[in-house]
Amino acid sequence: MHTVGVDIAPESDIAVFAILGYDPRQDHPGRGVLEALGSGMAFADGELAHRINFATQADGEIIDRRVGRDLPSQDAHALADEVNRELRLADATFELRATVEHRGALVLRSTEGPLSAAVSNTDPAYAKEGSLGVALEHFENRVAEATPLEGSEEAERSADLTNAFVEGAAKVLERAEVNRRREAEGRLPANLILTRDAGDHIPALPPIRERFGPSWGSFVEMPVERGIAMLLGMSPVDAPSGMPRREQYAAWAALAAEALGGYDAIYVHIKGPDVPAHDGRAQDKLLVIQDIDAAFFGEVLPRIDRRRIILAVTADHSTSCVRKAHTAGPVPLLVAGPGVAADSTSSFGEREASRGALGTLMGVEIVPNLVGLMRG
Repeated sequence: MHTVGVDIAPESDIAVFAILGYDPRQDHPGRGVLEALGSGMAFADGELAHRINFATQADGEIIDRRVGRDLPSQDAHALADEVNRELRLADATFELRATVEHRGALVLRSTEGPLSAAVSNTDPAYAKEGSLGVALEHFENRVAEATPLEGSEEAERSADLTNAFVEGAAKVLERAEVNRRREAEGRLPANLILTRDAGDHIPALPPIRERFGPSWGSFVEMPVERGIAMLLGMSPVDAPSGMPRREQYAAWAALAAEALGGYDAIYVHIKGPDVPAHDGRAQDKLLVIQDIDAAFFGEVLPRIDRRRIILAVTADHSTSCVRKAHTAGPVPLLVAGPGVAADSTSSFGEREASRGALGTLMGVEIVPNLVGLMRG
C-alpha cells in the first residue's frame, strides 16, 4: 500500500490522514496546526502554527536535529518558558509550547495582518509541498532560511517573523541555565529551534462518522495524534505511557479491547519502531517489532471476538535504518476477519504483501473498504 502516493516519503500525520480516509492534499491543515490543537494551544485562522524541534547547532552547523534524543520534557518546558519570557518580536506575539521531549509547537501572531502557511521550513530535513511536509533523503545540515512560497504580503510577513523567531530564540537558548547545565554534564545543548510544516487555518472537515458511518475512538499518545482526533471528530482515548515497553504494549492491548465496547472502530498508532530506525539502530527496531507482536497482538487477539471484529494492520510509512529517514516504499497491509478470505501469504512484511490478494492500494481506500466489510 502507498499511504499517500507513489514515490512520496510522508510524515506520519499526512499518512494517518490518508489512512483514515481524508485526502491530505485537500484536507490537511499543516502539521503545525495539529500540534498546536493537540497540545491545547489557542489558535485562530490567520495565525501561523509551526511544528518545532529543539535541536543542537555549533558554528552554524546542525549537530543533532533532536538534541541526541536526550532532552527530557521537563528541560524542554523550562527552555520554552525562558523563550516565552525573554524574547520579543517586532509587531508580533508568539507562544512556544514544549510537548514531548524535543518536540513542540509554535504559534505566531502578527499585529500587522494575517499570516500565511506559504512559507518554507527552517528544518532542512523536510520540504514543504502545499500544506504537506515531505522527508528529504539528502539535505545540508545547516539551518534553512524561511522563504515565502508565494508573492503575497502574508507569506513575506510569515517568513520574516519565522526567521526573526528562530534567530532570537537561539540567542535566548544559548545563555539558558538548562543548557549550561547540560554542557557541564557532557550532554548536547538544546540551543536551536527548527520550524516546519506551518498552517494558517483550521479546516471545516466532515467528522469521520459523518463521512463513513461508524463511531471512532483514537488512541492518543502524542499531541499530533490528539490534534488529528480532534479535527476528524474521533474520541481521544488516552494511551498509557512511561512504562517498560512490553508492559506498556500489553496495557494498550487491554485498553483497546475494552474500548471496542464503546465505539464501532478503534485506531491505534504504535510509534515504537520509528525511533530506532531514525537512529540507524536496526537490531533495536527488530526488538521493538517483536515486543509489539508479543505484547500487543499477543494480548489483544485473545480479548476480542474475531468472528465479528475486523482487524487491519499496516504502517503509516517505512523508516529506513540505512537512510535514517522515512522512505517512499510501499508498506504491508493485513486485513483479517469476517468476510475476508485468506490468501497464500504467511508473514507480515513487504515481500509477502507484494504477492497478497489485496493488491496495491492507496491509503485513502482503506477505511471505505473496511466499512464495507463491517456492513457485510
